[in-house]
Amino acid sequence: MQDPKPTLSWVLAARDPQRLAAFYAGLLQTEARKGLAEHHWIVPLPEGGSLQIYTPSRRRPWPASGAVLAPCLQRVTSNNSLEDLRSWRDGVIALGGSSTEEPRQESFGAECWLKDPEGQRFLLLVIQAKEAPEEAM
Repeated sequence: MQDPKPTLSWVLAARDPQRLAAFYAGLLQTEARKGLAEHHWIVPLPEGGSLQIYTPSRRRPWPASGAVLAPCLQRVTSNNSLEDLRSWRDGVIALGGSSTEEPRQESFGAECWLKDPEGQRFLLLVIQAKEAPEEAM
């Protein structure tokens, strides 16, 4: 079976994600929606894709200044999200990317931060099919 094509959105760390989502939704003349958790909001972009605004886990360091906005490549799976993510990460590393952490299972699926060949951070996200929000597709 062939892996589904990933989609691209942007992920933005925020201390008050609901408020920041309302701000960007107002600017973009769209409507913010709750995302995968209480601390996650999705703002649809006018030309497609989305801006995902979230508060990072307290167990993780806050992103450095200038690094709170990053691309998020995501796809949906009906298989084990952590296994799918590990396989996808291996493919990214084969293309020249580097992993900055081990993939981890979260309540909404699995995620892992990586760096591209020039050192820019991006997020890989694999969402379980039953939990995938429309705008994350």
